[in-house]
Amino acid sequence: MHPDLVDLGFLHLKTYGACMAVGFLFCWTLVEKLSGRKDLSNFVLSLMLGGVVGSRLAYVIEHWRAEFAAHPLEVIRLDRGGLMFYGGLILSVLVFFAWCVAKRERPLALADLFCTVIPLGHACGRLGCFFYGCCYGKLSDAACAVRFPFRSPAWYEQFHAGLIDAHAPTALPVLPTQLFEAAALLVLFAVLLALYLKFRRGTAGAYFIGYALIRFFLEYLRGDPRAAVLGLSISQAISLGMVLLGGAFLWASFRRPAPQPDGEPRP
Repeated sequence: MHPDLVDLGFLHLKTYGACMAVGFLFCWTLVEKLSGRKDLSNFVLSLMLGGVVGSRLAYVIEHWRAEFAAHPLEVIRLDRGGLMFYGGLILSVLVFFAWCVAKRERPLALADLFCTVIPLGHACGRLGCFFYGCCYGKLSDAACAVRFPFRSPAWYEQFHAGLIDAHAPTALPVLPTQLFEAAALLVLFAVLLALYLKFRRGTAGAYFIGYALIRFFLEYLRGDPRAAVLGLSISQAISLGMVLLGGAFLWASFRRPAPQPDGEPRP
């Protein structure tokens, strides 16, 4: 765990924020390279802003009573972590379709483009989660288990649960689910990139289904507090919906004309 990348007093840069920034830059660069377009900068920035705002809102809603009811000003403290990816994805999807309608863009073609690169940026974000210590896994004595330090999110949760005392220098060992997800996302990115370069379509549906499966099963390994819906975590419930959304995207993608080599659809 290394939450502070730079701390010079007058300059304080969080590792979590730096990882997110790197992920955004990767996605931005790849979108321009794959599309050959230089006019998507404002679109990318709008999606990034929607992702951050939506992620924060979803996290605050899920953890309002435990973290924010008594200290509402903490809502704006993004430097302390606390983002829920699915919230950002939902708001970004709304921003995406609103932009496509306003600019008369082809939503399916752009969805395939953006969904191809999202897992790479998301993987960078999960590395930031690991450095901050959030989104940790269940208690484990596995060889890969890690001990987060004093006053980390895992330490606080275990202290309040009575598992460790106030003098414990580290938390008990937990699974590094952040790293598991980052690795799975990199594999998903490689698969989607290969599909996009070959077919130029279908990657949006493949992304929604692929990530939904990754997240659904990783939720069983998570050890941080999770709100429940009908015996599932909120993220698992959303994952089920994402599978259906992914199927709809695949059906729509392969109904439209196949792209020409330059990326434009055949008439």
